[in-house]
Amino acid sequence: MGARLARYTGNDTYAERAEKAWDWLWGVQYIDHDTWAVYDGASVNDNCTDIHKTQYSYNAGILIQGVAFMYNHTSDDKWRARLDSLLDACLASFFPEQIAYELSCEFALGGGVCKTDMLSYKGYLVRWLGVVTQVAPHTAAKILGPLRRSGEAAARQCTGGASGRECGFYWTEGKFIDPSVDKTSGAGEAMDVLAAVSSMLIEDVAPPVTNDTGGTSRGDPNAGGRDNGERPVKPVTAGDKAGAAILTILLLVGAVSLFVWMSFFDPMVS
Repeated sequence: MGARLARYTGNDTYAERAEKAWDWLWGVQYIDHDTWAVYDGASVNDNCTDIHKTQYSYNAGILIQGVAFMYNHTSDDKWRARLDSLLDACLASFFPEQIAYELSCEFALGGGVCKTDMLSYKGYLVRWLGVVTQVAPHTAAKILGPLRRSGEAAARQCTGGASGRECGFYWTEGKFIDPSVDKTSGAGEAMDVLAAVSSMLIEDVAPPVTNDTGGTSRGDPNAGGRDNGERPVKPVTAGDKAGAAILTILLLVGAVSLFVWMSFFDPMVS
């Protein structure tokens, strides 16, 4: 978020926050210092030192996109080096056959290992990598080939269901996997295919705009707040206070009188 806002607004405060976020991620080793793999996280109970080394494609994708925005904003070689290292690791792990592949679960065809959220991760990855080619054009030579092959493979297996157009998850299999084998033909899988096919058109789309290149979003110190039509509250006067005091006394006298009457007089006695 900081990287995207830095590029969009030109405000270096956002860039500073993005730099601090990177330093923290690198410091706790969510990013492997040798392989450049991006890990899923760690337990806060151990001060983020017990790293969960599961790799999900969306974690790598969102970090690669953020670093690409920082490189675009700063033109700093250190961000380019980080981008290239992360991208190489991502392509090796999540595009082993030049086709998007969810490393953490896709190996277990029919095993139900891929949970509902995991079934949408590939879509995020291919969409974000498409944007990376726009803000860091030197990456296009590495990215566009796998994106194109992923889009083709994704569309090729959309042959299931009564319509013959239902899409699944296992693109590298080259065919639709029936839900009776593995229930992977829902909304997340369809989103993945849509992202993969649309990413093939990335070269025909203008890159993300900034404040200086056609962006229309503007900062709002009121956070979008507007007059909601409520009338302002009148200030309390001495007369208001006196009236409230009299009303309170009358209510108390009435309550005490009722209590005394109920306690000492039996209404059933004639």
